[in-house]
Amino acid sequence: MKAIIYTKYGPPEVLILREMEKPVPNDNEILIRIHATAVSSGDVRLRKADPFAVRFFFGLTKPKKMILGFSLAGEIEARGKNIKLFKTGEQVFGTTGLNMGTYAEYKCLPENGLLAKMPNNLTYEEAATIPFGGSTALYFLRKGNIRSGQKVLIYGASGAVGTAAVQLAKYFGAEVTRVCSTMNLEMVKKLGADDVIDYTTTDFTKNGKTYDIIFDAVGKSSFKDCVRSLNRKGILILASAGMGQMVQGLWTSMTSSKKIISGVIREKTEDIIFLKELIEKGKLKPVIDRTYPLEQIADAHRYVEMGHKKGNVVITLI
Repeated sequence: MKAIIYTKYGPPEVLILREMEKPVPNDNEILIRIHATAVSSGDVRLRKADPFAVRFFFGLTKPKKMILGFSLAGEIEARGKNIKLFKTGEQVFGTTGLNMGTYAEYKCLPENGLLAKMPNNLTYEEAATIPFGGSTALYFLRKGNIRSGQKVLIYGASGAVGTAAVQLAKYFGAEVTRVCSTMNLEMVKKLGADDVIDYTTTDFTKNGKTYDIIFDAVGKSSFKDCVRSLNRKGILILASAGMGQMVQGLWTSMTSSKKIISGVIREKTEDIIFLKELIEKGKLKPVIDRTYPLEQIADAHRYVEMGHKKGNVVITLI
């Protein structure tokens, strides 16, 4: 099978196309022929080993896992003898979590993995965009105990996590303010938020307004200014926090009435199914910026690394 591997950390050029042995499912696994995956900010951070702490978990001097990629959409080509939930030929989507490996034509996953039958109203390319941003946004909003009627601000509302967070916050009944750049205003308006702030012309932390939840999806806001813009018992969600912000968040949570939420998400199969149901009801829509073939994945990484993508960048394998 074709796969993109990397044997050292570095720029997009470390991603190399190789022929690999096609995996064989064991008794409790399904073999998925991957039609589409996506390049996320998480993929970029792992490729670069940035922050440096990545090396302590994924390989100190070189990557422990050679194939990146978290999300997938594809078709079940084979299954182990103990499989009961899925049938050969079914379309599925989901995520491999920290197991990664979706930059390849095939992937074996356990039946009880983070998978669901693909939404009946999406293409493979659209379905592949949902697991990373959707799962991340859903996890943090639920951990922040989002409720109907709350005032929620999404900073970085035009990325993979941000576009999902806007739609999910609206679904949960919040009054949503989106913060993004001028070039993304029109796209973000279509997601249904109540207010839009262009950060290139307006600093939301100086407009006198406060919020129940501030969700920083990209890790580029000012920690102190965000905390100051929270209501007395407000919650700051840092979906892309560094170690320094995590320490600040812990101290703030311990010494004030405000709470800071960050860290690694815990994905569940039930979340993938929940997102699938929202999509089929028209409550959650995928946002695709660009699509690249597998052979051009280095170009896709360069684009994502620029930090200006609108929604998701998709990789097609068929």
